[in-house]
Amino acid sequence: MYKYERQQAVREMRGKIWSPGRPSTARREHRVGFWEAIARGLTSEEAAAAVGMSSAFGARSFREAGGMPPLKLVPVSDRYLSFEEREEIAILHAQKHGVREIARRIGRSPSTISRELRRNASTRTAGLEYRATTAQWHADRRASRPKVSKLAANDQLSDYWPDPLRSVHP
Repeated sequence: MYKYERQQAVREMRGKIWSPGRPSTARREHRVGFWEAIARGLTSEEAAAAVGMSSAFGARSFREAGGMPPLKLVPVSDRYLSFEEREEIAILHAQKHGVREIARRIGRSPSTISRELRRNASTRTAGLEYRATTAQWHADRRASRPKVSKLAANDQLSDYWPDPLRSVHP
């Protein structure tokens, strides 16, 4: 009974924990391909079909992004781990290879591998499992930093834009 009461007190003190949601099944190359197809003039449903995703994915992606790509369409730098490298790390880690051996096999620094395993290990289970899809999702989520809009950051722009908008839409 004591353990339950202590857990309850911690939950009340901590409050609600924010959840980033469920990891997306669409990898970056699918999302880039989708937005490139949109740029070529395809509809969201056609663009989704072109990259092998459902039409619901296309409609939802287009709607949530407001019609503009939420990511850069240029290839990601080799400085960052790719999804394929993360899959290789997961396989070698599951085979009980050490950090230095994994680093040697994929051509990265041992510190990069240990940081990746530590940063993206599952903490919901007793063991520290590493999953490439979850690690990629966390990396993508961390890469999309919230940025202040131009109108919010620039007083001259925010002073200028309301007047023309009011005259057009009374």
